[in-house]
Amino acid sequence: MTTLNYELIDVFTSRPFGGNQLAVFHDEIELSAETMQKIARELNLSETVFIRPPSNPEHHKNLRIFTPKIELPMAGHPTVGAAFVLASKGIIPTEAGTNEWLLEEQIGEVPVTVYKEAMEITKVEMTQPLPVFGSPFQKPGLVADLLSLSPKDLDNRFPIQSVSSGIPFLFIPVRSLNAMKEINFRADIWERQFSQNQYTQHIFVFTMQTEEKQSTVHSRMFAPAMGIQEDPATGAASGPLGAYLVEHGMIPATTDGTYLIRSEQGFEIERPSYIDITIVKKGSTIKEVKIGGQAVTMGKGQIILDV
Repeated sequence: MTTLNYELIDVFTSRPFGGNQLAVFHDEIELSAETMQKIARELNLSETVFIRPPSNPEHHKNLRIFTPKIELPMAGHPTVGAAFVLASKGIIPTEAGTNEWLLEEQIGEVPVTVYKEAMEITKVEMTQPLPVFGSPFQKPGLVADLLSLSPKDLDNRFPIQSVSSGIPFLFIPVRSLNAMKEINFRADIWERQFSQNQYTQHIFVFTMQTEEKQSTVHSRMFAPAMGIQEDPATGAASGPLGAYLVEHGMIPATTDGTYLIRSEQGFEIERPSYIDITIVKKGSTIKEVKIGGQAVTMGKGQIILDV
């Protein structure tokens, strides 16, 4: 019998029962990909992360990240959440102030910054790969049908476009917060028209109208291909979201080329989440993409395997 211990945390929130749930298995026990996938399916959270020893001794840890259906090459809330657990449990020693780590994921090394004040982990920030922009999606009527909206609800001043910092998401600008609340995702249309293309599988909808003053953008994400009906907080999409907003001039230019953006997400499913996004642009080129936020510990548990 093998006992696997995990921490249950809420990521991208400072309050319990908000943000995105995550199970972090931290014993570093050797498991097959098949077993990790079965555990993720058993827990049925949007993502489950397994901490492993790094392949490069100069790195801190290796992360394997699974949704209920697939393994991901990288992801935001598992990276932020795993770093929070590693720091809060003292698995990787941290000092007050700024702690710089290198974690391994399938896309390669991922720089992470852990911020600590006194004994508290106040924020975790990850650097994401630079964004890759796809061609605009030319069927707005089909997108409106997918969301059960009128084509007039879409903000046609800006393109429907895929952007990727490791995982492509199809970004859909919507005019109003009211329209966002009216979305009824049509799984049948998604299956027929969007599911077979990696650039249209994961649907990210946003509006510049927000629920809270401190927020910049209001977001929703639908990912049936990952086994996620609606995600409360999507870190892997938030860096590309920030890049999209900057690239298309949807937020005011800054004097130094640094953009600080806050995305609110999960409100429609009663799990309010807040993701901080930093975009650095020099001239016409995006030079840096970071996302970060807070996390809270909710509990712990065990999985017992007969192996």
